[in-house]
Amino acid sequence: MVSEALLAHRGQASLKERVHTYYEYTKPKIWYLLVFTSLTATFVGGSLLLGGLSPARWVIAAVAITSGCAGCNALTNYVDRDIDAVMSRTRHRPIPSGRITPAAGLRFGLALVAISILLSFTLNLLSVLWMALGVLDNVGVYSLLLKRRSALNILLGGFSGGLPVLFGWSAATPGPIGSISLLPVLMAGLVFLWIPIHIWFLAVTYRADYAKVGVPMLPVVIGSVPAIRLIVIFSMILFPFSIGVYLLGHFGLVYGLVALLGGLMNLIGSVWVLYKPTETNAWKMFKISSPYLFLLFLAMIIDVAVRA
Repeated sequence: MVSEALLAHRGQASLKERVHTYYEYTKPKIWYLLVFTSLTATFVGGSLLLGGLSPARWVIAAVAITSGCAGCNALTNYVDRDIDAVMSRTRHRPIPSGRITPAAGLRFGLALVAISILLSFTLNLLSVLWMALGVLDNVGVYSLLLKRRSALNILLGGFSGGLPVLFGWSAATPGPIGSISLLPVLMAGLVFLWIPIHIWFLAVTYRADYAKVGVPMLPVVIGSVPAIRLIVIFSMILFPFSIGVYLLGHFGLVYGLVALLGGLMNLIGSVWVLYKPTETNAWKMFKISSPYLFLLFLAMIIDVAVRA
């Protein structure tokens, strides 16, 4: 007979594996960065407007934005389950690999989104608006309407990438409505401009994969080299834009140096891939672009903390 201790151990292992599978299903590498940009805005907004936030408000904001981003990723995984099963990069995801059923994946994503919306109501109306618009744009506009129909998918769908920043700022503002100003709009703009650079590098790397399933990512439609030219253009816009955020006067030398050096490295790297347009080089810049955005927002936190 199998001992009770062994059965309990197997049950614990099974539960741990199931939790890990659902965690993987939310695509954490994506929401880690978005949640970080959102909570950066909460920290900056709370410090500039209020001099700090209560622990309860911090927890609500963190749980809401994490649930919202993770829920959107879960729902897009559900929508893309058919093409994910064909693409080499995605065929091992939980639904294509059979570790989660489509119905269970849908319920899980909807539950996370519902939690995020309900928690947003405890903050203020603008928080609800930004959260709802983020879900609508990411799941509705990008995943359902544009991803398989238009090469503009990542531009119009990328709008949702900046909304966590606006949510984070509104979560830090007092009153039943909340507030908005130029600084959080520009911070959100950094994310919006960064997204096509980041995703198009990925699409150049996996151009054949996207073409195989009929997804009209820009490199598939116009070719890798023309797409990289557009990446360079977006990098040329993002660089002075990040400097413009510094010139507002809310951040100091730390952010200024990161924006200057990081922006130059990102721009030089993009030009390098243009002159050596291989899938390997595009993949390297895809990996480099994530810490670039992370360092920009980390520098904002350090600057505000030092000033405080």
